[in-house]
Amino acid sequence: MESAVLDACVLIPSALSDTLLRLAEAELYRPLWSVEILDEVRRNLPTRLNEVAIARRINAMRVHFPSAMVRGYEHLVRDMGCHPKDRHVLAVAVIANADLIVTANLKDFPPRATNPFGIEAVHPDSFLCDLLDRQPELIRSIIRQQSADTGRSGRPHIPVAGVLRALRASGVGVFASRLEDQV
Repeated sequence: MESAVLDACVLIPSALSDTLLRLAEAELYRPLWSVEILDEVRRNLPTRLNEVAIARRINAMRVHFPSAMVRGYEHLVRDMGCHPKDRHVLAVAVIANADLIVTANLKDFPPRATNPFGIEAVHPDSFLCDLLDRQPELIRSIIRQQSADTGRSGRPHIPVAGVLRALRASGVGVFASRLEDQV
C-alpha cells in the first residue's frame, strides 16, 4: 500500500480532508503527518470553527489513524532542498519512507528536492484521480456515504452534488467532474 504525507493545505478544506481520510480508512493508501503539520492545520482552519470543533477534528484524526503520526524527522529539516516553510513536510516523508507528498503547493517541492529520496509530490486532484482509476466502485460508494453522513447534529444534509461542489471548490475539480456522472 502506498504511503502519503498529507500536507496541511489538503487537510484544511473540510470536504477534501474528509474524502482523503475516508479513502485512507478504506485502506487505499496509508496517511502520514506530524505534530507540526497538524499544528499548521489547527492554525489555518476557518475562524468560523470554534476551538472545541478544531480540537475535536484534530483529535479524531489522531485517534482514527494512530500510525499516521511521524516523529524523529526534526534533524533532517534544515537539509531539505525544498521551500523553507515546507522542509518539515519533506523531512517527515523521508523519515517515514513515504511514496508521496500530497500537496496543492507543488512548486514548493521541486523534483530536485524530492527525487533523491524517491518521493513524488502530487496534487490532490491527481492523487484522487489515480485512486479513482484503481478503485472506481469503492470510491463512488465512499462519496455517496460521505453525503449520507451529513445532516447530523442539526446540520443540513449535503447531497452528493453538494459534496462534489465542495470538492471542486477545494481544488480537486477533475476528480469531482469525473465523479459527477458516476454517483
